[in-house]
Amino acid sequence: MPDAPAPGPGDSPFAAGQVVTVFRSRRRAGSAGEYAATAEEMFRLAHTMPGLVDVKTFASDDGEHVTIATFADEESQTVWREHAEHRAAQRAGRDRFYAEYSLQVCETVRVRTFPAGERVQR
Repeated sequence: MPDAPAPGPGDSPFAAGQVVTVFRSRRRAGSAGEYAATAEEMFRLAHTMPGLVDVKTFASDDGEHVTIATFADEESQTVWREHAEHRAAQRAGRDRFYAEYSLQVCETVRVRTFPAGERVQR
């Protein structure tokens, strides 16, 4: 299947019905090297998954990390959650990488975008 064209200015890959996973974590001291290698591999693997719309990771000044992954539907999210390599990384996270984490899986109810330079008509 050919890749979809990249979104242009004002286009959004997001749509109602998509499933968004929000993963918040704090890492254990001393896990940085092994964590980085595993995270890089999981990021690469995630991008091969059918139904992945977008994934981004952010870090806050207080040490919390947040990954937001958007999937086309619940089935795509479930396939990612259950992928054997991802399951192994999840176990490593619980055993070695994370001091704490939380996970929220949400269905997108609506999407609104506001591209820069557009005027809103009321």
